[in-house]
Amino acid sequence: MPQILIRPAIGDRPRRPLRRAVATVGAVAALLIPSACSSSDGSADPSATTAATAPAGESVTPEVTAAAKEFLATLDDSKKDTVSFEWSDDEQKKKWSNFPAALYSRSGLRWGDMSETQQNAWLKIMKVSLSTEGYNRVLSEWDADEALAKQTGQTDQYGKQYYYLAVIGTPSDSSPWMWQWGGHHVTVNATIASGVVSVTPSFIGDQPASYTDADGKTVRPLGDIEDEAFALVDSLDDDQKKAAVLGETPIDLVLGPGEDGRTIAAEGLALSELNSDQQAAALKVIGHYTGLVDDTDAATRMNEVQSVLDQTYLAWYGPTTKGSAAYFRFSGPNLVIEYSPQGGMAGVPGAGGGLPGGGTPPSGAPQNGGTPPSGAPQNGTGLPNGGTPPSGATQNGGAAGQSGGQTSGASTNHIHGVYRDPSNEYGAKYTS
Repeated sequence: MPQILIRPAIGDRPRRPLRRAVATVGAVAALLIPSACSSSDGSADPSATTAATAPAGESVTPEVTAAAKEFLATLDDSKKDTVSFEWSDDEQKKKWSNFPAALYSRSGLRWGDMSETQQNAWLKIMKVSLSTEGYNRVLSEWDADEALAKQTGQTDQYGKQYYYLAVIGTPSDSSPWMWQWGGHHVTVNATIASGVVSVTPSFIGDQPASYTDADGKTVRPLGDIEDEAFALVDSLDDDQKKAAVLGETPIDLVLGPGEDGRTIAAEGLALSELNSDQQAAALKVIGHYTGLVDDTDAATRMNEVQSVLDQTYLAWYGPTTKGSAAYFRFSGPNLVIEYSPQGGMAGVPGAGGGLPGGGTPPSGAPQNGGTPPSGAPQNGTGLPNGGTPPSGATQNGGAAGQSGGQTSGASTNHIHGVYRDPSNEYGAKYTS
């Protein structure tokens, strides 16, 4: 009988400050590199991509480490203590959520408590760690929360100032360390070890999913992913669609925040059952996630995914008509990608109703911020904190239940998403 995982409550804990010393891409599809920024409907996206073969490059880890040291040098002793955690602090590595600050207590240094010089120094770390596409996407997701604050008028809960960052371990070219950055709907966990940058797990979501920037352009942070996923499912023949589409209603994330150490059994359509054009289309969607990291590490990552493509599956829940709210997942031995439309909140156009962070709140949970009562969901799955995960969920690599539960009033304007590598969470492959 599988062991049922009971999720412990996530709370604050005393920080232990650090001391002051403080490939060749397969023929089916090529790796993605950034090009012009537009989507099929003409709105601005973080990137549009073209297929190309990316040559193997040099490791960026020395640049990342140097940028981290430069950032730490901008901080006084108090801020260094706040942002710094020991490498052995596994609790902090896993302390991230899609929930807004009012519903989830994060540790680390708050963006709004930093000077412009400190902020720019941190952004340099992110920029050298991520690809151009990845960096632009993350910034556009972040800007979405600023748009949400303006749309709702709830600037005390939403906005860029409520994102947190942490440095776990001492930045070094010889020892592993991490940088962690995130808040409402977007988190990046970047491990630097053995000359490699890896960014699994990370949370890739947005609300609103479409907004107007300062230049009057419509921005869709995940618009290219959504459009290409619908194009892929539309290309399936009847038999393929029957295998891939497993339900008429979108579901919630299965392996969202708080679900570390679990895997998900294969279901849906094996990518080996796709023709070459369809495989190329599938890899194009996958490439937006594997391509979050810098180009050199993205090339390695894509090769890893392609090496087990015959063991990787596409699962779809919801309508297949473009513009509908639909969940999809790619899963394999070294890959989990989930994209899940959520309910929204009153006052946000096209966002439906429900808890600001997504999922269904328990009775008495606050709708407009404040401290959630005991049992309020912590990870966006709608499961009470400390409750029981989906049927069949197990710990330490066991198979998870396939359905994350139906999302109530799912909207295309509120997206949760996660990117994982079951074989390399928090850089385990390079640090163990």
